[in-house]
Amino acid sequence: MTQPPAEEHARAQTQTVGKPMRLVILSGLSGSGKSVALHTLEDVGFYCIDNLPLFLLRDLALGLHEGLDEAFTLTAVGVDARTSPSTAPDELQRLPELVQSARERGIGCDVLFLDARTETLIKRFSETRRTHPLTRGDRSLPEAIQLERRLLEPIRRCADICIDTTQTNVHELRDLVRSRLVGGASPKASILLQSFGFKHGVPHDVDFVFDLRCLPNPHWQPELRRLTGRDQPVMDFLDSTESFRRMRADIQGFFDRWIPSFETDGRSYLTIAIGCTGGQHRSVYMTESLRHHFESGGHQVMVRHRELP
Repeated sequence: MTQPPAEEHARAQTQTVGKPMRLVILSGLSGSGKSVALHTLEDVGFYCIDNLPLFLLRDLALGLHEGLDEAFTLTAVGVDARTSPSTAPDELQRLPELVQSARERGIGCDVLFLDARTETLIKRFSETRRTHPLTRGDRSLPEAIQLERRLLEPIRRCADICIDTTQTNVHELRDLVRSRLVGGASPKASILLQSFGFKHGVPHDVDFVFDLRCLPNPHWQPELRRLTGRDQPVMDFLDSTESFRRMRADIQGFFDRWIPSFETDGRSYLTIAIGCTGGQHRSVYMTESLRHHFESGGHQVMVRHRELP
């Protein structure tokens, strides 16, 4: 392998200081879970390109080396035997050389290969009624799988990470991809909190609705009636009641226990609606309290008070 000129190598190192480029090349047999893996990387911030022709992969690596837009700092590319149908064997044979060249230019490059037993792949194609990309009139499904296996052997040999998905479900594969490539942590779900008044109708398209109408109502305190849950006297009134404090603790405890499970399951967004009678006092203050609780846990939170101007 010819080393790049010293000045070019130094320029690559300078460009990646403070903002290192990361390129993940994802490949594997059709039906082994490549789409799931690529979507997992997209969910954690990678710019993802599926089925990129290999000759364009060289141009992409060169562009990363020369400093593309910041959006491409984390890039994942899906590569398979369909990328260059007529020249696949020659192109795939040269992939290890391309990977080494990218690394010499200062790009962090990882190759992930997904595999599965032939009988498992046949079963998956039968269950989903999908057509294998290499099947044709004179080539059966088992023969197409074996051909694809031979074509992709150069990528499998140079892979940094190989995952056999024969006994792996979708959720386990997501966990494996995150743990091997992005440190294992599930991405934090973004949360939309919305206060509302039941007398104006329940919001549509929400995941959870909590009813606060059983709690003491500041509306019946003459000095609080014109205020809202954003005003300190209303906050103090509600904080002084044991039922409000218990309700808040129960809601926080529920989500502290179950949000990690939703995130592991791949949920990126949760919408939580908090309702009281008019949407002015109890629901507003509860929503603001939950905002601070979720933000302290590292979540991105957006708040809407439907009944407030």
